[in-house]
Amino acid sequence: MNELKVLGTERIAGFKFTGIEGGFGEDKKSMLVKDIAVIHGRSVGHINEVINKNLNRFKESIDLIDLKNNNFAIVLNDSGFTQNQINATKNIYLLSERGYFKLLKILEDDTAWDIYDQLVDGYFNMRQALDTSRLSPELQMFKGLFDSMAKQELETKRIDHKLDNISEIVGTSTIDWRQGTTRLIQRIAQYQGGGEAYKNVRNGIYAEIDKRAGVSLKTRLTNKRRRMADEGISKSKRDKLNKVDVIQDDKKLIEIYMAIVKEYAIKNNVWEKDY
Repeated sequence: MNELKVLGTERIAGFKFTGIEGGFGEDKKSMLVKDIAVIHGRSVGHINEVINKNLNRFKESIDLIDLKNNNFAIVLNDSGFTQNQINATKNIYLLSERGYFKLLKILEDDTAWDIYDQLVDGYFNMRQALDTSRLSPELQMFKGLFDSMAKQELETKRIDHKLDNISEIVGTSTIDWRQGTTRLIQRIAQYQGGGEAYKNVRNGIYAEIDKRAGVSLKTRLTNKRRRMADEGISKSKRDKLNKVDVIQDDKKLIEIYMAIVKEYAIKNNVWEKDY
């Protein structure tokens, strides 16, 4: 097993985490579960539970290392753990790129696929820049050619991903339209900074539906709740209704809603990813 080395704080796609090298091979990057949990908005306990339930899918020393069950006290201390945290937790997992990819397949959340390419290209496969100033002119020329080819390949990859993501947006089906549009709206809100952005995006889309369809979703929602009250349906159920439930009652509104959400997604460049 290779010696582990804490590199310090890394920043990728707005997330801050502890960079670690070694353990899975010389110069190979790895990530702590505590940082993966932050990236995916989950608790450490939840990620550990997911791993432990699927432990047969992970290979020790290839996909993951349990730092708690090995002699890595120095690494743990350098990684920001307190002694109380070390004592209190049963497992402190460290994942390789391969291990993280397996975890993504199990989690299957939007964050997983949105962040995966950035982590692979910007962290796991990142290497320190070589000093080429002392290379011969011939070797510097070849290096320039290789760098140019690599850049072109990366650009091709970026374009392919854009096309795939645009196809995903355009191909959102009327069969699972609620799930598909919710996913797109979440990505739009993330692009706009998160927080209140989700509510603002929703309200903007609803206003555009009112304008294009010549309706009032607010009025329709009120009327729907009144009809349910007349039918004896509980207030708690009526209060859970929202404007998407109103849209669901009208096939034409579903089509307009989907079209507007797709327009918002493309306008906000959610089909783009940073590489």
